[in-house]
Amino acid sequence: MILYNVTVNIHESVHNQWMNWMQTKHINDVLATGKFSSARLVKVLVEEEMGGTTYAIQYTTDSKETLQRYYDEDAPRLREEGARLFGDKMLAFRTELEMISEFFQTN
Repeated sequence: MILYNVTVNIHESVHNQWMNWMQTKHINDVLATGKFSSARLVKVLVEEEMGGTTYAIQYTTDSKETLQRYYDEDAPRLREEGARLFGDKMLAFRTELEMISEFFQTN
């Protein structure tokens, strides 16, 4: 399993607009590509020197090949929308993670 992690710092002036767009449109558009089985939006709990608020969006996919197909077929269009809407008020970087093992608390 591969986690595609997008970390975003969003400026206060567009925070509410960005959050609404992420939760009602963008994440759904990424999932609609059919290349991811789930997504998670989490807030990064750290004070940023540059200001703004930082979030991580984690998408789960089955393989590196499927993620590459997302990059080739869908990512440019989906990234362009965010850049057009938020410009330099949104700073993003992406990380690919491979799931090695997962543990859960048992009672």
